[in-house]
Amino acid sequence: MTPPVTRRHELDLPDGRRLVVHDDGGRPGAPAVVWHHGSPQSGALLPPVAEAAAARGLRAVSGARAGYGGSTRRPGRTVAGSAADLAHALDELGVTRCVAVGASGGGPHALALAALRPDLVAGVVTLAGPAPFPGADAGSDVEGWFAGMADDGGLRSALEGTAARAAHQETAEFDESSFTPADHAMFAGPWGALGEDAGRAGEAWPGGLVDDDVAFVRPWGVELADVAAPVLVVQGGADRVVPRRHADLLLDALPAGELWLRPRDGHISVLDALPVALDWLRPLA
Repeated sequence: MTPPVTRRHELDLPDGRRLVVHDDGGRPGAPAVVWHHGSPQSGALLPPVAEAAAARGLRAVSGARAGYGGSTRRPGRTVAGSAADLAHALDELGVTRCVAVGASGGGPHALALAALRPDLVAGVVTLAGPAPFPGADAGSDVEGWFAGMADDGGLRSALEGTAARAAHQETAEFDESSFTPADHAMFAGPWGALGEDAGRAGEAWPGGLVDDDVAFVRPWGVELADVAAPVLVVQGGADRVVPRRHADLLLDALPAGELWLRPRDGHISVLDALPVALDWLRPLA
């Protein structure tokens, strides 16, 4: 299938910042699927996303979070703040009803959009998305949140704030054990564009990744209990970036969540589930 032609919009937010949004337009009146990108990514619509959406008659929209892809950076942003930015953009684009999909670092933002705008979001899929950080309350399982991560250095440094996370970024090297052989096979095949995009985004907009990690280990600004829409949590059992424990935490907190566990999938190979996940969402759109 020929990938749909996407349009790049530069929208003005109420506080004067710029938000870059990508939109394939879809057929007139087509329901929308809003893609929430991982960390780091440019925010552009990747071919596997656009193609899977088009095959199901869905209009695909993706926003570059603050600090990525030409969107104005906003250090100290929250997960809810980024979701509110995208909600404003969707209103500007005339999207009145949608479903949301978040991959990895996009998962929290897809859930936050649903919590903030129940009038807008009819259903959510998260693919390898992290759960809210438990915080420092007595009895909270902070180490359980980190358990199973091949490399938790970035997120641990984020606990100390933006400056500490940025300092970590200057010397950090990717831990190859984070990805399974199945993950690497995805980069060599259908999701090669994701690896290329992530590499470019990490070099061009390192502040976006810093701000994402800081947002993940601070209060999101929304409660998962406020996500009324049905949520499908897709999780790889072999994920070494966002381990299985996060899926359990999400399910415990979501009022209408269900789990699709793919035992052999890692952090990237779980994206092979996207077409079927969109089939699950399509009746809700």
